[in-house]
This record gives sequence, structure tokens and C-alpha cells, in this order.
Amino acid sequence: MDETFSIMLSNLLHLHSSLDPAASLLSSPTTTANSPSSSTTSPSSLLSSTSAAPLLFLTLSSLLSSLSIPHPTLKKRKKPIPNSSPSPPTPQNSAYSVAAFRALSTEHIWSLEAPLRDAQWRSLYGLSYPVFTTVVDKLKPFIAASNLSLPSDYAVAMVLSRLTHGFSAKALASRLVEITQAFEEITSLPNVCGAIDGSHIKLHRLNIDRNYVNLYKCKYGYDSVLLQVVADHKKMFWDVCIKAPGGADDASHFRDSLLYNRLTSGDIVWDKVINVRGHHVRPYLLGDWCYPLLSFLMTPFSPDGLGTPAQNLFDGMLMKGRSVVVEALGLLKGRWKILEDLNVGISHAPQTIVACCVLHNLCQIAREPEPELWKEPDEGGTPARVLDNEKQFFYFGESLRQALTDDLHHRLSSR
Repeated sequence: MDETFSIMLSNLLHLHSSLDPAASLLSSPTTTANSPSSSTTSPSSLLSSTSAAPLLFLTLSSLLSSLSIPHPTLKKRKKPIPNSSPSPPTPQNSAYSVAAFRALSTEHIWSLEAPLRDAQWRSLYGLSYPVFTTVVDKLKPFIAASNLSLPSDYAVAMVLSRLTHGFSAKALASRLVEITQAFEEITSLPNVCGAIDGSHIKLHRLNIDRNYVNLYKCKYGYDSVLLQVVADHKKMFWDVCIKAPGGADDASHFRDSLLYNRLTSGDIVWDKVINVRGHHVRPYLLGDWCYPLLSFLMTPFSPDGLGTPAQNLFDGMLMKGRSVVVEALGLLKGRWKILEDLNVGISHAPQTIVACCVLHNLCQIAREPEPELWKEPDEGGTPARVLDNEKQFFYFGESLRQALTDDLHHRLSSR
């Protein structure tokens, strides 16, 4: 499978965690002595779902996203040197080739006793053989429509084997290198791994307890929920979060996201480290002034261009890189008009939005024609403040930003 499969799985894990029907998608208001009783509907219960159908749709969509990625053409092999022995096949080639799969699934599988057959199948693909065939039957029409050049049962088997046996670190590293190199071509800034932004999804109607109505009123004057996305250079989303009502700000929503928690806890540690003027720089995100400056999130020096020439140059390049996420959100709303005025119940809003995000990725992978961009309202407000528990990340981020600024100014001014 293409290395993008690993990224899609990572994306799926983020989304699945956010959409767990057993977990809330909104932080409940602080409980006080005068708080409503437990029987009153809270924002926490409003943005949760008891239906597994949206999760199933998300899973299938993500699976099809990975399967529809075109595989790079293999280079033509050189003629073997005479009398040289062929190199032994790798475990992946031998155990997971189409021929090996076909031999196991057709010639060998029915000669085994059912318990042994299912045990062997589970060890390879995480499912018993009858369950596997059911999954293949359900997915076969969609896989056929994606024009995949692999047999549908083998394609599903490869996806399941990745899920069962873990990701390839080499594939992840390769994908990260591709993203950082592409962003450097856009911005001249090294090691950028994505751009983050928030967008208000307008709600057509809000039927909730009046005690919580103001929580959903956004700064533009309408009721909404807040969508947070991280986009790569291809304007594809590799992280999505919907955990806040429209009255929240981007920084608060970011701090409540799984991505923030994983970054601050060290759960995500990217190995692609570069040296910039004596600073060890790991991959980082680009955001605007609505987000706090942190070691893993670079923001502009000044929202109004009043910095030094070097700072203004850095800000311009940062905003140039951030434009990919702005365009991605414009494409998302341009393609799926329901997001301009979301006319579903509040409990189904997150699933509907995420489904549109997954479909957006599918369109980008398939290189569907891009519609006219939906124009987001201009951002406003004051720069995000840094919390006490973020100060170590802020000081390190401040040092990194200055090093990146000095390096950028030196490189571009010497041309």
C-alpha cells in the first residue's frame, strides 16, 4: 500500500477518538451549585451520538481513501547479472503478495479445519475468514467504483494487515519528508508539516435548552459549531476536530483537541529533526495569531505588519503557507453546501461535518475539479494569550521562531 495509507489511518484514529459515541464532544460548563439538574440537556450530550452508522461510514470512507490512492509506477528493473543468485524475497513480498494471498484464500483455506482456518486468518488480518468475506462483499461495489488495480479481497486484506500489525515507520517518515519539502517550496521555511485553522459551521436551527444558547453564538452573530482542521500541501486534512460550540475561540478549541494533548504530552515525537542556527527544529504547524506561539506551532510576529523587515518577511511566508488550509476550508464548503447552513440535529452535526471532510480528501486524491472557493469572513480579534502551563513551550517556540526568522532573512537577502 502507498505510504499515504498510514497517514489516513492516523487521521481515522483522531476522528474515531473524537466521534466515540461513548464520549462527549464538548466540554460541559463548569458545574456549580446553581447548575441545571442532570436531566437537563447539556452541550456535552448535544454533540454526541448513539448511532454507530456515522462511524461505520467514516471507517469505510477512510478505507476507500487509502485504496484509491494511485500507486507510483515501479522503475524498470535492470537485467540480472549472469550467474548471480536472486536476492531472497522480503517478508512483506512473500507473506503478503497477491500470489501468496490467493494461494491461502483459495487453494489452502478450505483444506483446514474451521478453528485452525480462522486462527490463521486472524493472525494475518485480525478477522476470522467468514467475517473477512462479509467485509469484502460489503466493500466490493465501492472498491470497483474506485478503479483500483488490485483485487478487492486482496486490497482489503492489505488494509487489515496494516491495522493488525502496525504502521511502517519508513512509510510515515517518507510521507513526512514529502510534506515538509513541499511546504519549504511554498514558504522557504524548513520542516513545516501542516497548517491549522478553524471555521464556524453555521447551524440552521438550534433546539437546545435556553441556558446554553449563548454558547453557540459565534463572533459573526449566528449559531455555529467550531471546526478545526490541519491541512497538508495538497489541501488534504490530516487532522479534524469538532469539540466546541461557536462561542469558543480557536485557541481554546485547539487546547481541547486530541492533537494538542498528544503534542504537549510528547505522545507525538517526529524524528525528522533539523538544525537551524544551533536550534533543533522538529516538524511544526503554521497558524495565525488566533493560536498561541508554541514550540510545535509557529504564529506571526504581528497581525498588522508593524514588525521589523525580517519579522515581516517571516510573517509573509508563514501566511503564504497557511493559505493552503484557508483554501482547503474554502473547497470543503464550496463542495458540500450543507456546511454553509447545517440543517441537521445538533447531535449529528459532528458526524456530518467529518463525513464531508473525508469526502473532501477523496476528491483531492482523485483530483476532482475544484469548485469556486467559499469565502470565509475576515479574521479579527486579539492574539491568543499563553497559559501558565504552556510557558515552556512558548519560550522554546519564541526562540525557534527567531532562529527561523534570522535564517530566512539571511538566505533570501543574500540571493
